[in-house]
Amino acid sequence: MATGFDFSNKTVAVIGGTSGINRGIAERFAAAGAKVAVASRSQDKVDDTVSALKDHGAAAAMGLAFDVRDPEAVTAGFAQIHEAIGDLDVLVSGAAGNFPALAADMSINAFKTVIDIDLMGTIHVMKAAYPYLARPGASIISISAPQSYLPYEGQSHVCAAKAGVDQITRTLSLEWGLEGIRINSVVPGFIDGTEGARRVAPSPEVLKGLVRSIPLGRLGECDDVANACLFLGSDMASYISGTVLAVDGALYQRGSGSTGEMMGHMLRQASAQKKG
Repeated sequence: MATGFDFSNKTVAVIGGTSGINRGIAERFAAAGAKVAVASRSQDKVDDTVSALKDHGAAAAMGLAFDVRDPEAVTAGFAQIHEAIGDLDVLVSGAAGNFPALAADMSINAFKTVIDIDLMGTIHVMKAAYPYLARPGASIISISAPQSYLPYEGQSHVCAAKAGVDQITRTLSLEWGLEGIRINSVVPGFIDGTEGARRVAPSPEVLKGLVRSIPLGRLGECDDVANACLFLGSDMASYISGTVLAVDGALYQRGSGSTGEMMGHMLRQASAQKKG
């Protein structure tokens, strides 16, 4: 798996890095020769991913199981990561949660769950990693979502959480910039084969509408996002900070459009059936 980037002697941590887009990112950094640490809630997924990272050529690979909603566990986890691989050159913060639900039908606890994972989890990760970031030169990459700037019916919780993630990116790029720490967000569009795409497009009808809404006419691939992260983590992006980079086939230029409307229609039908 050629990458075109050399991360030999570099250390990378990918939080949420044991599935989907985030695992693809971790594997690409491994293929570029980095020491890679991953973390997620599932020890089984952690073990499987660490094995795969070694197969992809990581200079070293390790993993931990912790929940980003628990700040003490996150802090302890980063201390272990630092002990194992040293100061972090690249941090990818990608833990996320999502499910489609109309706001009127969603419990406060359900809404709060996504806020706790996506938004609070991001600041927990940032603060816990802060003492261990390489200075100067560290690159933090938050994995955001189109819902940060596009309103989708059935996604009020994710829209709120991811908008907050992007504002954390912008704000901390100011606060930590003088220390030589760069912070950017990557906003994947709809990526083929991921749980996020399946939840936003739960039927073939919605999936067709989703693809039609993307100006480039296709779903993205995990490698599309990983390539952007390798660039932002490299010295080639040494003067890029505070940026929210869409990797979405120009979806942002078109807006949520018919896909959001179709998903909202399906959720309203389901809601009416439950009430009826």
